[in-house]
Amino acid sequence: MDWIKRFLNAIDYIEDNLTNDISFDEAARIALCSKNYFQRMFSYVTGMTLSEYARQRRMTLAAFDLQNSDMKVQEIGAKYNYVSPTSFHRAFRDIHGVSPSQARIPGTEMNSFPRIHLSISMNRASNLRYRVEKREEMRFVGVRTSLPKDVSQYEKYYGKFWLNAASVGVIKKIIELEDSTESDICGLIKEDENGPSYYLAIRTNKSVPKGMTAVTLPTSKWAVFTYFGDELLTYEEANRRFFTEWLPFSGFEEAQIAEMKVYPLKEVLDDPKVYCSKCEFWIAIR
Repeated sequence: MDWIKRFLNAIDYIEDNLTNDISFDEAARIALCSKNYFQRMFSYVTGMTLSEYARQRRMTLAAFDLQNSDMKVQEIGAKYNYVSPTSFHRAFRDIHGVSPSQARIPGTEMNSFPRIHLSISMNRASNLRYRVEKREEMRFVGVRTSLPKDVSQYEKYYGKFWLNAASVGVIKKIIELEDSTESDICGLIKEDENGPSYYLAIRTNKSVPKGMTAVTLPTSKWAVFTYFGDELLTYEEANRRFFTEWLPFSGFEEAQIAEMKVYPLKEVLDDPKVYCSKCEFWIAIR
């Protein structure tokens, strides 16, 4: 469970610096991963972004200060690193639905957001089918797009990407690159220099057609989870289950190489606009 300890140590850093500048680079360093990776992992596990968490915690403490001290509103805003009174008022109202001045009126209702305490438990009602495979270097060819920072938007974002690729015949062209029995089509997320990228691609050794790109993944072990029909999960849900239900008990670490959903080639070929009956979620481990 080393990753949990590192994750909670990073949360400790954030909590200790709610009245200072919070460096997401430093939080990621404590968690032993890149900033972009830590931000994605945080969102997968908690369902919110790092920025949202820091803002909620700061506004929770600011509300307590307003109720329990004689500090001026501007002083409390400055305490939680808001240089502009306007930005503090806006952030406070966004979280609590009332202004800082109204917060001092007895009987005013506000929201309290506690610090994160990661809880890991076994959910026997919903088992995880998995296998562990070692794969030599894998090369994929397809089309690429950048992903937004908010992981909750991934599904909508790459869903449109798939539909557009299907409508202009790109998926058919990708499938034509098939050169082995292991050439199922996949949606692959990999961390690049500028953040996460999404590749709609197929494993192949054929040359790269114009308008497409190749991405190569190094030799690695992979945890592979199989989902059918109504069980099919979004990337966010699949990662949350991986990090909270499987990884802590497995003895493995996440390798920070890539993750991907692999779909049956025939079903995608028959109708790329319809959800497949089966999906495998692959995530690199070590």
